[in-house]
Amino acid sequence: MTTALKPWPYPRWVAHRGAGKLAPENTMSAFRLGAHHGYRFFECDAKLSKDGVLFLMHDATLERTTTGHGIGGELTMGQLAQLDAGSWHSRAYTGENLPTLEALARWCLANNLHLNVEIKPTPGQEEETGRACGELMNRIWPKDIVQPLFTSFKPASLKGARDVAPQVLRGLLVDKFADGTGDADLLIALELDCSAMVLNHGLWNRELVTKVHDAGLRCSSYTVNDEWAAQRLIDLGTDGIITDRVDMFSPSQTGMAI
Repeated sequence: MTTALKPWPYPRWVAHRGAGKLAPENTMSAFRLGAHHGYRFFECDAKLSKDGVLFLMHDATLERTTTGHGIGGELTMGQLAQLDAGSWHSRAYTGENLPTLEALARWCLANNLHLNVEIKPTPGQEEETGRACGELMNRIWPKDIVQPLFTSFKPASLKGARDVAPQVLRGLLVDKFADGTGDADLLIALELDCSAMVLNHGLWNRELVTKVHDAGLRCSSYTVNDEWAAQRLIDLGTDGIITDRVDMFSPSQTGMAI
């Protein structure tokens, strides 16, 4: 039995961590650069500081993308704000700050942009981080405009977000199938009342796209940086493509454009 597709009020193309690798990921400079390339839908990673502030960072540890050391979630936002989050990328971005999720969300609201928040909790804070993301959007995001999208590899994070902010759409991120077929992951997504499955792009095939669409969910992919991979996903009828290559793919067209 086929279920009606969930609403999907977002552009197809999503700028990964702001502007992919063209600027230091998860910084305001990266999101501004992505917008300069015409993107209107941005993916970011959010986790909690020691004092309960949501900040943008992919890794649990600070070393790869900042001048700090150790676990980011063990520092206060005041301590995190003193770190350099740009010099690792290039000299042009030396002194770049770690933004809060609230700062990015307010920038998106001010510029009429869409936001995909990947809930990326410090281990052990899965549900707490999801709830905090939901509470933030309840506080600042107007109910009468298109809501953000919450995604996570952690079902507990999506549950926390759903319990607090059920109006914000959700997507389950999957890198490898637990059962080899995707059926178990699809069941988790349905139990969490997700609107989408967001998969490692190589997992999609025509049969799986049909199965997920028939269940009422949308099909999205990460991280797609090659023309052939993007064309394959478009031909399969998927709904979203997350990319680093904001300089290669035009977000203004539904088909391929380079």
